Amino acid sequence: MISTLLSTFQEEYLEAGCDEAGRGCLAGPVFAAAVIFPAGYSNPVLNDSKKLSEKKRMELRPIIEKEALAYAVASVSAEEIDKINIHKASYLAMHKALDILGVKPEYLIIDGNKFIPYGSVPHACIVKGDGKYLSIAAASILAKTYRDEYMDNIAVDFPEYDWLKNKGYPTIRHREAVLKLGLTPHHRKTFRVSEPQLKLF
Repeated sequence: MISTLLSTFQEEYLEAGCDEAGRGCLAGPVFAAAVIFPAGYSNPVLNDSKKLSEKKRMELRPIIEKEALAYAVASVSAEEIDKINIHKASYLAMHKALDILGVKPEYLIIDGNKFIPYGSVPHACIVKGDGKYLSIAAASILAKTYRDEYMDNIAVDFPEYDWLKNKGYPTIRHREAVLKLGLTPHHRKTFRVSEPQLKLF
């Protein structure tokens, strides 16, 4: 359970939490989400998406979408990531999510230690914020589940890369497939694929 339910700013401002998923992947888009909860909102199960099982994340997604004042999910393609780099693409995905929020936030809390300002809206960067604030935790769950679904869909056409299991992250099997078969149209071509280390038994 997240002990700090809401940031102190939410008492005065309409606050959105933002997070991304897929920054460290070799393939697929980076996804980001923004979530605004009503003041006083509480949910004892919400937590950083990485600390929840896939089943629990999928159970929480419709709850978040129903109970949030507003939420939005957006993505930036692998092609665009190659053009502008993954850091800028992550911030762009957050900006795109904020653009389509049904409610305009007055304050932003961002997971991590850096962010490109979103217009004139004030913000705070919070390291490991997805484990501290409910709106960031909810954003992490939405970004993760929507990205996972995207990777599951494209995995059907590229089963050799094991995306159903690794979701595009650089596991040994994924890297071995890239080195053997080459890149797909979904791969980030500016990302380095290292030779998997041999296991010694």
